[in-house]
Amino acid sequence: MIGWLLVIVLLAYAVQRLWLGYPRPARACEWLAPREVHFLEAAADALFPSGGAMPISGREADLPRWVDDYLVVLPRSKRTQIRLLLLLFEQATLFFPAPGPLRKRGWRRFSALDAEQRSDVLRAWSRSSLYLRRLVFMALRAVLTMGYLGHPATLRHLRLAPYRIESPITEADVLYPRIGQHPDDNPLTPSDITAPSDGVPIDLDGPLHPDYEEHPL
Repeated sequence: MIGWLLVIVLLAYAVQRLWLGYPRPARACEWLAPREVHFLEAAADALFPSGGAMPISGREADLPRWVDDYLVVLPRSKRTQIRLLLLLFEQATLFFPAPGPLRKRGWRRFSALDAEQRSDVLRAWSRSSLYLRRLVFMALRAVLTMGYLGHPATLRHLRLAPYRIESPITEADVLYPRIGQHPDDNPLTPSDITAPSDGVPIDLDGPLHPDYEEHPL
């Protein structure tokens, strides 16, 4: 009887820890579950806190949206690997708790820790004597860094955002469709050909591509 009671208690704790208590995301995701969105927001804040060298924080960069869009284009095996990576980090505090006194409950799931504990946990993974822990941390950091550095505000700050360029239409554009288009779907005709570029260099203070222009956060 006691054995069965213990099993029920452990199952209830596992269900609570893995699935319950996560708020519904503000934006519906195609692949990410609420628990994954909540973890990514917490990890983004820890890796890219506000007030740093960059103009926006990880949360402001909306990394869950980027990761969800990234998963859409990945094959199933890679998609599964990344989602397992997120699950591992969220629950690994059960075995590698955040440093500090017991009253701070460092064994809670990652997204339930306070900001200082989250930073401590990531720092511990990055400096672990176990190579596999460091490797797993680098994988998580790589995924989040790609999304953060690809954000328009970050690219503008680094002066890497693409410029608005009026490309001339040449004979080659009429003969060959854009990548992914069928030749019969090419909307351009010889009448669309324009004059070649006049050779004026790009104005480095000129307008950016519309997708990278500054908008209120």
